[in-house]
Amino acid sequence: MAAVRVHSSIQSSLTILSHPLHSSSLHFHRTLFSSLLSPSSTRKALFCSCRADNLTGSERGVSDSFVLTTPLYYVNAPPHMGSAYTTIAADSIARFQRLLGKKVIFITGTDEHGEKIAAAAAACGSCSSEHCDVISQAYKTLWKDLDIAYDKFIRTTNPKHEALVKEFYSRVVANGDIYRADYEGLYCINCEEYKDEKELLENNCCPMHLKPCVLRKEDNYFFALSKYQKLLEETLTKNPDFVQPSFRLNEVMYGLRDVQTWIKNGLRDFSISRASVDWGIPVPNDSKQTIYVWFDALLGTLSEDQEQPNLQSAVSSGWPASLHLIGKDILRFHAVYWPAMLLSAGLSLPKMVFGHGFLTKDGMKMGKSLGNTLEPNDLVQRFGSDAVRYFFLREVEFGDDGDYSEDRFINIVNAHLANTIGNLLNRTLGLLKKNCQSTLPFDSTLAAEGNAFKDTVDKLVEKAKVQYENLSLSSACEAVQEIGNAGNIYIDERAPWSLFKQGGAASEAAAKDLVIILEAMRIIAIALSPVTPKFCLRIYEQLGYTKEQFNATTWSETEWGGLKGGQVMAQPKPVFARIEIIEGEGGDGSEAVAAKKVVK
Repeated sequence: MAAVRVHSSIQSSLTILSHPLHSSSLHFHRTLFSSLLSPSSTRKALFCSCRADNLTGSERGVSDSFVLTTPLYYVNAPPHMGSAYTTIAADSIARFQRLLGKKVIFITGTDEHGEKIAAAAAACGSCSSEHCDVISQAYKTLWKDLDIAYDKFIRTTNPKHEALVKEFYSRVVANGDIYRADYEGLYCINCEEYKDEKELLENNCCPMHLKPCVLRKEDNYFFALSKYQKLLEETLTKNPDFVQPSFRLNEVMYGLRDVQTWIKNGLRDFSISRASVDWGIPVPNDSKQTIYVWFDALLGTLSEDQEQPNLQSAVSSGWPASLHLIGKDILRFHAVYWPAMLLSAGLSLPKMVFGHGFLTKDGMKMGKSLGNTLEPNDLVQRFGSDAVRYFFLREVEFGDDGDYSEDRFINIVNAHLANTIGNLLNRTLGLLKKNCQSTLPFDSTLAAEGNAFKDTVDKLVEKAKVQYENLSLSSACEAVQEIGNAGNIYIDERAPWSLFKQGGAASEAAAKDLVIILEAMRIIAIALSPVTPKFCLRIYEQLGYTKEQFNATTWSETEWGGLKGGQVMAQPKPVFARIEIIEGEGGDGSEAVAAKKVVK
């Protein structure tokens, strides 16, 4: 056990740590931090009253609201596919909730403080603020290219965010949960976290970054995480949906203990300031210390846009979050540290923290040293945003790990978007143009009377809705894809091109068949729009609608009966070009492989 030297008395709830902070080499002492602010007992009571009011206010959110957050992405390097994957999934969920008529607040942004960022800026020969501006803009540009429709983009270097962090910090101080201590321990610069010796590899290497941790001794401020041991255990027990997928709590990663065991073995207070890091938000009343990057960045999801932001207005404008999406590697911070911090400040917890899996390439973990990184900008430029969004959401069951293979990518996108849906629409519109002058001869409701195909579509639409609601994005895509499959089978069996040649009643039946298929395409355009918005817009425009009409659609319009007789369709043209691989010789004589989208 660590040697403990207590030099001052503190509140009864914090008399002594029940567990060592880190390794056996750790030495610390602590002093009560509340004296820095010196709140009187009366002020504390008022503070508690305000907190209760805030809690009540946060619960007043109407049922039609949906607040969705991603992590704030670290700007030590340009965005990678892992960050893009989280954000694509978040955007698709947000778009679905908007279709349901919910008032959605989709929050993302960049985490811009910390030692690692200062080092990255220095390595590039720029100052920290300039570096953050460049990388943060790179995220915004990529999100635009990927059709990410966020509502708030938070930057932790924004003075409004800093004001909220300081107010939150002061709340935690007033609750008696911050104290001062000096200590010595092994520190991973890449994780920006002190490590337990038991969790390190040979030569004190971090199991995640595989780099040696450095021995550091500092005088810092600590958050009393151990005080919330019982509350957090009760939260996880009474709210089994708080962390999803449920197996994530018991998953072992990088040789570390799973989160459930980690909690049960005893939570340890953690340092929330750094004396050796200049690039950060100064600790209130102690300019020699900056607030720990995680304590800072986690509050980004509370940040808001008013001229004079405060926690009260931030909470009333969109808290608690309905869903907080993260990668599974940062679950401890978001499912343990963050909830405890919120409890200390008297704020409600997110309703759900969802930790999705990792992405690999050709079955191997991606890394620069292996030369197999997957650059999202490159994928978007080569294949387009719809293809990228569709592949990762359709092929990776959300929550599980997933693998990228370029051959698989091209085959899936061509088969599903170009062939099953795109070709079905194109040939149906071609037949309508040839035989009906591109004008619908019947209402879709009349055309489908007594037709089992309509019942099939209705069931698949309901299935897709349930899967979206359950965050089973791959299964939602599959259900919509099944509508396209059923449509292809239907039109091949009915063969309207032959019926038109027969004339009379057969010709009328053929015309109804075309209306039925086009109504199914209208429904697909709405049901798949959370995943492939541009692709679905092109489908909708082919059906004679405007972009404004598409943007105004709701999920209720997936009900059969939208197309009306007399409605004029657009001239048929492919809505998704097939991707073909072209092999040739590079300029240096080496073999070169390129992807090209072609219309066929």
